[in-house]
Amino acid sequence: MNTLPSILISDEDVAQFQADGVIVLRGAFRVWVETLREGVRKNMAAPGPFERTYKPTDGSAPFFQDLCSWQRIPEYREFVFESPAAAIAARLMGSRTARFFHDHVLVKEPGSSVPTPWHHDQPYYPVEGRQSVSFWTPLDAVARDTVMECIAGSHRWGKDFRPTRFDGTALYAKDDFEPIPDIDSHRGDYRIVGWDMEPGDAIAFNYRTVHGAPANRSERSRRVFSSRWVGDDAVFVDRGGKTSPPFPDLKLRHGDPIYGPEFPLVYPREARA
Repeated sequence: MNTLPSILISDEDVAQFQADGVIVLRGAFRVWVETLREGVRKNMAAPGPFERTYKPTDGSAPFFQDLCSWQRIPEYREFVFESPAAAIAARLMGSRTARFFHDHVLVKEPGSSVPTPWHHDQPYYPVEGRQSVSFWTPLDAVARDTVMECIAGSHRWGKDFRPTRFDGTALYAKDDFEPIPDIDSHRGDYRIVGWDMEPGDAIAFNYRTVHGAPANRSERSRRVFSSRWVGDDAVFVDRGGKTSPPFPDLKLRHGDPIYGPEFPLVYPREARA
């Protein structure tokens, strides 16, 4: 059975995650850093069908992204099934189970001018549920002025903000979402959290937590492996358009529980077996 080392997470961590929708976990995946670095190297050498690399018009360094690569990159698969991520996810979510949703690799090369706009992930995904968590795990040291930031408590706002592409266009043809507030112009109105981070630390956040990240003006790469999980209450949602990630081969219907080979049940191990 997947067990959860007590050193990684406490009852106080769980309470803070539930209250704030975000928490930092120091050293949670430190022993997996080299494995994930090798996976990212392979990923960048041979991107998958959902790869998205943003090349700034100012000629600065690119921002590489790829999604849903765990089935073809052994290092990612090993992390999903053998790391304590699923057990940690279940505990933070308050769920009996943890099902893997997808992986997302984000590499901002040194000097990249591309920011990650403020958004929350829930409306991008074909899934709904109260129990969700992403682990944003840097594979390089990241300073506070380069790290992803989150707005504590925003998962409780009860809002669905408009999911947009990086060019600002709406993701779905039917666009009845609320626009996200101008957070950068009113930063003092929000409890924005972020941390200096070491390789193998993780920011754990709910899919509804509003977050964003600045450009990488540093002299080192900012490689991040993000693993995303859902709990007992996850159901499939037909958004009426291509979601991000798109999952083009799913046969689920609106309201069905999330299941199938794309979304393996990882915790507990007995259930997976």
